[in-house]
Amino acid sequence: MKVLVTGGAGFIGSNFVRKLIDGSLPGATEVTVVDKLTYAGSLTNLSSIPDDSYRFIQGDICDQELISEIMPNHEVVVNFAAESHVDRSILGARDFILTNVLGTQTLLQSARANNVGRFIQISTDEVYGTISSGSWTEDFPLLPNSPYAASKASADLICRSYNKTFGLDVRITRCSNNYGPYQYPEKAIPLFITNLIDGKKVPLYGSGSNVREWIHVDDHVRGIHAVMLKGMPGGIYNIGGGRELSNIELTETILKRMNKDSSQIEFTEDRPGHDFRYSIDTSKIVKELGYSPLVAFESGIESTINWYRENEQWWRPLKY
Repeated sequence: MKVLVTGGAGFIGSNFVRKLIDGSLPGATEVTVVDKLTYAGSLTNLSSIPDDSYRFIQGDICDQELISEIMPNHEVVVNFAAESHVDRSILGARDFILTNVLGTQTLLQSARANNVGRFIQISTDEVYGTISSGSWTEDFPLLPNSPYAASKASADLICRSYNKTFGLDVRITRCSNNYGPYQYPEKAIPLFITNLIDGKKVPLYGSGSNVREWIHVDDHVRGIHAVMLKGMPGGIYNIGGGRELSNIELTETILKRMNKDSSQIEFTEDRPGHDFRYSIDTSKIVKELGYSPLVAFESGIESTINWYRENEQWWRPLKY
């Protein structure tokens, strides 16, 4: 199976690529990675992989001519390429619209023109908006609140249209908040860990009462792989870790495991339009594909803290 992975030098994409190539996620005979190598993508994320085990192309998924050259002969496209940081989307949404919407459409059009068998779109639970109680199933309406979430919801709808109008086998995954190795240190968990390593305080929005569901990146890519191999054409699958924590609970967990106390918390002004709670119902992927997460949050956060402690040479140039 020849697999094209876009955004494969980023956090989640690089974890997926490594596991495709080492056989942890079986089935790929050839892997091509396309990545623009913006601030959040780096070849160092793939440095543990032998150069001759995959093909790397630096490029923009909005570049129709480039994508048309790359796409032929691939059987599967897995689209991780995205602008993904909510705070950055609030400061400026244009790059999010270009990459997440136009880039996805460029890939879909090329996949259709080249008879690619499967297109896996990596989306987010943020497309649903916010939910005060209960959990979203895949048929909940999309009510995104941030420019980032709106761009991903738009991409989901374009993907759906290519399935309904053209019969392209498009499958969408919507995942809860990820954590794990190689996550860019602007995100909450690596930001807090690396700040504490350096003796700095951790910035916490508002009162810290906002609630998120967390999943280790290893479990996320296992879920993507299950959808890639066994998902239904046109299907949408929520992938969650099943562990909900308020932001203050998450912060206190990290502080305790790093032998710090609450004096290290610096409460900051809440960001505009901050969604209060995310929670996804994962019964569909469990029932249809037999998938469930394996990494308990307690062990996952401990291994993540250790990884950042042991890999300062990776994250320090990204912060300073």
